[in-house]
Amino acid sequence: MTASHETFTDKVADAAIRATPQSVAARVRGLSDRAIAWLFIAPTILLLLAINIFPLFWAVYLSFTNYRANRPNAVVQNVGLGNYSRVLNDPDIWASMQTTAHFVFWTIVLQTLIGFGLAYLIDRKFRGHAFWTTLILIPMMLSPAVVGNFWRFLYEPQIGLFAYAVSFLSGVPTSEIQMLGSVSLAPWAIIIVDTWMWTPYVMLICLAGLRSIPDYIYEAAEVDRASAWRQFWSITVPMALPFIMLAVLFRGIENFKMFDMVNLLTGGGPGSTTEVASIALKRDAFEAWATGRSSAFAIILFVAVFGLANIYVKALNKVKQR
Repeated sequence: MTASHETFTDKVADAAIRATPQSVAARVRGLSDRAIAWLFIAPTILLLLAINIFPLFWAVYLSFTNYRANRPNAVVQNVGLGNYSRVLNDPDIWASMQTTAHFVFWTIVLQTLIGFGLAYLIDRKFRGHAFWTTLILIPMMLSPAVVGNFWRFLYEPQIGLFAYAVSFLSGVPTSEIQMLGSVSLAPWAIIIVDTWMWTPYVMLICLAGLRSIPDYIYEAAEVDRASAWRQFWSITVPMALPFIMLAVLFRGIENFKMFDMVNLLTGGGPGSTTEVASIALKRDAFEAWATGRSSAFAIILFVAVFGLANIYVKALNKVKQR
């Protein structure tokens, strides 16, 4: 079987060599391994630059103009830093940033605590742990559109299972449980859904950190008669901390850009209670058609996320070097 496979491979290689023009073959033979590697990855790099870099520079250019996408033939004027000044002095923008910070903080806290707790339990390798791991990962595999519509049905006050469960435990009538229509409950409704969906992601990263801790460290601690609580705080948490911080970084960046779940569940309402920065940006760009101002807002968000992530990565590197 192996010999026949090698013969077939040799025949294919010989056919490719015969089909290659001699001029091209001579040029390829004259290239180094690094040059050949760059030759293969160059098309992909150019495609990524065209998809990612060009829109970024185009948005930077638009942020200094009064361009409006619904008036493409209008005269485009340079307004300098006017768009940035209007964005930074807009109280509605700051309100949306506060809402975003509220979502980011609570989703990270809940997902980190629950995710690390689940990872710690699964790392015990109890009977059936593989089955439960697969079951826990199911929410992460679903599309946000499916999750949003699924939870929107669960939150229905008349027929939703969530309302019935809360009513059964608290005695409050289901008609009064307006998770998506209440100003005080709507933000928490979205936090619950995002935590349910992405806690398994945090769990996987934390589980990788726990599995990377050598067993001999725990064995040495047992020889020194260290209690389980002492081992947890002196060995488990410090050695898994870089992975926990990495999970916080990934989820923090993603939750700062949160859009689909909020748009599907509340659309930013009731009122502007759940209007996060991405929803405010969408309304500014595609409802008010203030393309220049929305581009400035997008650049400010990009700089804020990039700057905070850069500071956080430096802190993460210091923790890893301990």
